[in-house]
Amino acid sequence: MAMTLVESAKLSTDVVLKGVIETMITESEVLQKLPFIDIVGNGLTYNQELTLPGAGFYGPNDIWNESTPTFRQATAVLSILGGDADVDEFLRQTRSNIQDLKAIVTEEKSKAIARKFDYTFVYGLTSSDAKSFNGLHYLVGVQAIPTSDAPDSGLYQAVHGSTTGNTVGAGGLISKLRTLIRKIKPGKPDYLIMNRDVRDGLSAFAERATSPIRYAIAEFGKRIMTFDDIPILIDDWITSDELLASGVYSAATGGAAAGSAATTATSSIFAVKFGEQKLVGCQNGGIVIKDLGDLETKDASRVRIKWYCSMALMNMLSAAVYDGILPLTAWAA
Repeated sequence: MAMTLVESAKLSTDVVLKGVIETMITESEVLQKLPFIDIVGNGLTYNQELTLPGAGFYGPNDIWNESTPTFRQATAVLSILGGDADVDEFLRQTRSNIQDLKAIVTEEKSKAIARKFDYTFVYGLTSSDAKSFNGLHYLVGVQAIPTSDAPDSGLYQAVHGSTTGNTVGAGGLISKLRTLIRKIKPGKPDYLIMNRDVRDGLSAFAERATSPIRYAIAEFGKRIMTFDDIPILIDDWITSDELLASGVYSAATGGAAAGSAATTATSSIFAVKFGEQKLVGCQNGGIVIKDLGDLETKDASRVRIKWYCSMALMNMLSAAVYDGILPLTAWAA
């Protein structure tokens, strides 16, 4: 059964581990919501649904046609995410009357891990970093579009803001955002994920009387924006200078290279459904805290935080992207 880090923190009896998890979910809105499944081994192989079987009406004595769904096999391989945190014993001992230096260092390392996961959640690419895992841009782009499928097929889980078919982006359009939402089936997405620049550009549309944008209070007391009652999650690691190639997302950075026009620096919005058989995180054993003790080469102690994690898009209709959006540009209908 899938469980979010928020729920796992409630079950933890280890004070240090609970503190690390709480720091990570406070740092990352994605980790607050993304459920994780525990897997055995170092990877998860799953069947990704491509097409549904057919159905029809029949009369008496008709010959019935047989049809079956088609699948593609995909694998989510676990990556090792973590880091070591050293605490100088002299500083810890002489400054312990002010605050627990070890707890502070561990908290800062937890933030770094959460931020690394957030970035990889979007831009992870094992062809560039074999030790990482593939992120959303890959899962809804490279993986989600077999070469045999036409761009207008049901598997093409992307909406493009580019109006020129080259490296120039465009201001966000509500009509295209609705198209993005319709690509998630069945029902609506659980969340829309974007960075603050795109959110601020979209919020200008909220001033209209008939705007679908509303505001609500989340579990952590934060005021969040919704679009058609779909909560918007902020991921600050989605860049505002994504590079386009032939009107399609190409790289996390490079859209604002020296000498290029400002209209080449773009960003993306993701629509997602979280859960088992949808978009889900994978892990083996959860987050682990190891106190490695005193170091031999210096007067310090070391704490290691490690997490064997990855993510899997089990149903391709559970995630989609709207790329080529000019950040901070007011949206139009």
